[in-house]
Amino acid sequence: MADILDIKHLSKRYGSIQAVDQLSIQVGEGSIYGLLGPNGSGKTTTLGMVLDVIRPSSGSFTWFGQPISRDTKRRVGALLETPNFYPYLSARKNMQIVADIKGVSPQKINAVLKLVGLELRMHTTFKGFSLGMKQRLAIAAALLNDPEVLVLDEPTNGLDPEGIAEVRELILKIAAEGKTIILASHLLDEVEKVCTHVAVLQKGALRAEGPVSTILSAKDQIIVSATDMAEILRVLPQLPFVETYTPERDVVYLTLKEGYGSADVNKAMFAADIVLSQLSVKRKSLEAQFLEIIKQPS
Repeated sequence: MADILDIKHLSKRYGSIQAVDQLSIQVGEGSIYGLLGPNGSGKTTTLGMVLDVIRPSSGSFTWFGQPISRDTKRRVGALLETPNFYPYLSARKNMQIVADIKGVSPQKINAVLKLVGLELRMHTTFKGFSLGMKQRLAIAAALLNDPEVLVLDEPTNGLDPEGIAEVRELILKIAAEGKTIILASHLLDEVEKVCTHVAVLQKGALRAEGPVSTILSAKDQIIVSATDMAEILRVLPQLPFVETYTPERDVVYLTLKEGYGSADVNKAMFAADIVLSQLSVKRKSLEAQFLEIIKQPS
């Protein structure tokens, strides 16, 4: 899978504030790539730099293997700010203005409005739209010139649950047509439900990066203890299904590889003549996993 966007050691400093700090990530073709982090983590600044809106302090990036240019910009559609249309014009007339600005045939308008689910409201004025409809119209405008990549900054911000669901469904629909999507969000749930890959940012620095199924895997923890804790710690490295283990006081916390559970731990310990005095399962939430990632020391 080719890299659509390759960021290398990208940094941005505003006076004493390091907004983005030596960020290096690669966005693969066809992925839905999420930049996840709390407000102020550098997500919007990163998108601003790669879209040539903000000048980096240092580092570099390429689109489609090339430096940013007029040609590469044509291949990227973006929605960085609150949708801004003429309130008293209809959705279709607003789109006609966008088409004129982008030099796109107005014949594409109906198809794009249908894609975002607004074909039946194309003659409604923008001021009569709900927030979710306004956001979908903005996404339609970004798609009008049929870009290969769609960049979205907090696409569900301020929406009600119905609007959030509509935008999520639309993102998946657009991705299914073969487009690469890059989105920034502070919502863990949003990234977990729509993204294939994620980069977790905190104070401008990359904390974790990779497939969502790996980075945001809320695996259960197995807690074990025995009279002879040294024996447990001797046996654990020999068990191929144990992914990680962390001793803490008089217990050990384990995470296991996919398909294994507490029964496998019990069986292995019994085979090693270790009688466990405690064997319990602690359910771990995605939120807990996320907080662990962003609280790691720099």
